[in-house]
This record gives sequence, structure tokens and C-alpha cells, in this order.
Amino acid sequence: MNEASIEQTRQILQHQLQWLWQQPELATQIAPVMLWGAPGTGKSTVIRELCVQQGIGFIDVRLSQREPVDLRGLPVPDGDQVRWLLASEWPRDPESRGIILFDELTAADRTLQVAAYEFILDRRLGDLYRVPPGWLICAAGNRSEDRAVAMTMSSALANRFCHIEMQPDVEQWTTWASSRGLHPDVVAFLRFKPECFLQMSGNLERGWPSPRSWERVALAIANGAALDPAVLALVVNGLVGPGAGTEFLGFRRAAQNLPD
Repeated sequence: MNEASIEQTRQILQHQLQWLWQQPELATQIAPVMLWGAPGTGKSTVIRELCVQQGIGFIDVRLSQREPVDLRGLPVPDGDQVRWLLASEWPRDPESRGIILFDELTAADRTLQVAAYEFILDRRLGDLYRVPPGWLICAAGNRSEDRAVAMTMSSALANRFCHIEMQPDVEQWTTWASSRGLHPDVVAFLRFKPECFLQMSGNLERGWPSPRSWERVALAIANGAALDPAVLALVVNGLVGPGAGTEFLGFRRAAQNLPD
């Protein structure tokens, strides 16, 4: 599968949104987007930030933390019939716009995936609820080779999505990090040593380098001036692992000793 950068992923999502808004009658025919990638590579972040930029709604649904009744609704007796009480989180306003993200879709077991079929494939829940046409449905998940919790996806569900394999780009990330005011030492190190940006060859049950963990290192450095250097080193190594952490701390010491 071809890999897409974060910027390319953002362009695809923007295109799907514009298409949906321009031709709402095609809502059931415009493919929802499924983002694949390693943990910590910004799959949900790119969607959340796009919603903020567009000024539209964002609903984050974690199927692995739900029960089938959370999607379909709660059955309540009504005389000789049964009514379904739907969750209040689903958008009701027909003029509203946004993105509904089924995050960590591959971490949900088959029972939950089946419960989401109707919502994702047909944009409805029985005859009681239909997703407003201004809302794009997306999903995100980890791959089996990422050694994360990943269930297989049924062919029926997979065939409905437009699948995008995300691959974070260090140049784009450092530009983004600089624009956000993240600590310049992290930005400078990753430009000097880009191979430390994302590494999944070590112990993934401890800290390891990813875009998410480097962002947290930048925040730890910016807010850890009062910490003893040895304690701060423990924090850095706990976030990105001892290999990348030791290289980063060595780079930082060398940079601090350079003449102004």
C-alpha cells in the first residue's frame, strides 16, 4: 500500500469533506476514510486539528471501550412494542457539520465491529437515526505488525473504506513542532538525527521514539528546568527509550556547550 504523509492525509480528508458538503445527496456513496499507521503517528490528531481549523464538530468514538448497545441504543418497553433510546452524542441537527471518528477500530472485537456496520456502511441506526449529511465518517487503527492490539477487519467492512496508510514525515513534523513552539532542542535533534524520529525495532513495551513521544519530550524539557539533570534524563528515557534518549541528551549537552 502506498504511504501518505500527514499533509497528504489532510488534503484527502479536506477533499472528502468538501465533496460531502457540495453534494450531500451522495453521503451514502462517498467512502469513509480509514487511517492506518503505527501508534503515536498522529492519526487522530490530524482529524481533530482539521476539525478545529474548519470550525466543525468532532466526535471521537472508541469502540474497544463500548458495548454493542452503546451504538444501537437501549431497548425500552413501550406497551406491546420496544423503543430504542439512542446515545445523546450522535449529532441531530441536519445542518450541522463535522467528523465522526471510530478510533482504534482494529482494537475492537468482531462483535463490536459488526455493531458498527450499519452506522459506518449505511450512515444510520435502523429507522430511528440517520447521520446528518454534513458529517464525514472516519476510522483509525493500528496494523498487526505494529505489535499493538489489532483484530482482523472483516472483508465486508474493509471494502467500504478508502484506506490510507499514514507515514509521518520528520520534516513536516519539525515544521509543525516549530509552529507550535515546542522546545527547539527536540526540533534541532530530529533534524540532525532523523532516523530517531520513529523506531519500532526495540522494546515496544517501554518508551520508544514516535511523533507523540517526541512531543512529550519537548513538553518535559520545557517544563523540567527545576528537575535535577539525572531525573530529567530518566523522564526522557522513559518517553523515547534509552537509545534515542541517550543520543538526544548527548546532543543537547553538546549544543549547550557551543559558543553563542
